[in-house]
Amino acid sequence: MTEGSRPIRHPYRRTPPKVSEEPAKPAETVASTASSASENKAEPPTLMDQLPGLLDSASEQLPGVARIAAQATMRSAVWTAGASGRSSRLLMRALTDPHASSELFEEIARDVAEAARAVSDVAREVGNGTPLSQALLDGGSALSQTLAARSAAEQVEQSVEPSPEDLRVRGAALLERSRDVRNEEKVHPAFGRILDDLAPDEARILLLLLRGGPQPTVDVRTGGPVGMVSSQLIASGLNMIGPRAGTRYVERVPAYLNNLFRLGLIWLSRESLDDPIGYQVVEAQPDVLEAMHSVRFTKVVRRSIHLTPFGEDFVRACLADETTAAADLPAHAVPPEEHEPGQDAP
Repeated sequence: MTEGSRPIRHPYRRTPPKVSEEPAKPAETVASTASSASENKAEPPTLMDQLPGLLDSASEQLPGVARIAAQATMRSAVWTAGASGRSSRLLMRALTDPHASSELFEEIARDVAEAARAVSDVAREVGNGTPLSQALLDGGSALSQTLAARSAAEQVEQSVEPSPEDLRVRGAALLERSRDVRNEEKVHPAFGRILDDLAPDEARILLLLLRGGPQPTVDVRTGGPVGMVSSQLIASGLNMIGPRAGTRYVERVPAYLNNLFRLGLIWLSRESLDDPIGYQVVEAQPDVLEAMHSVRFTKVVRRSIHLTPFGEDFVRACLADETTAAADLPAHAVPPEEHEPGQDAP
């Protein structure tokens, strides 16, 4: 088989391949690697993935103010599309109702389709000779109008009274959350809606009640011998809450207190406070003196305005800073469980 000292290679014999020293990978691993590689290769970046980069590169060609307007319009429209698709209403329903998941996916797909259509319209206008700046502004405006119309339609739909089935589903989800020991709610879920129903001056009044404690208020009634038998109300709810809280519209304080009472944040007690100085200041005010001098015999009934426990939690969580919320603040009386006359409203 050799010629001299050199071996002779057989013409039909193949050299065996080198065996790798690495251990062979399991078939599942090889299959998964090949599958992931094929998926990565088969899925190029989508239009929505490329959209921010396209907007940035396109807006760089615009001059000053037009560039800012185009970026703001297009970015706001694209963000609104994504936020609309991931609306909390559909998401919460999808967690408890399997049928709502398809509705959520349809919503997201519709948003993506509208954003892609807007980009296609911009590209078409540019191809037809429209300046890039004008095409961007037109596309952003059209997309914003479309999303605004959809948002208005959704608000009308949400205003419709829910069906009994929807109420039962929401109730079942609520009970399920109550059984979840990992569920932690640090604040009441109604706090967000209450903030929408408050005026800025009302927030100041709540902070005054939290920091300054219960506030004195007086009623002026008829007195004398006749008043002992049948006393008539002359003026009610006279107080210094507006000036002390620094409200802008002092004349609206009675309406403010009515709204806070309606929201369950304050309550009116028939009991007076221990400190008489606050009442003396209130009784020296012009409106109280005018009411007292309107008839021959009058009497002043001292009362007080307090935060409810719910209202105190609300102010600490939403309006007070961390230092104030953690401080030792004046105590408020707890409203009685039974209804008492004169506690309907401040």
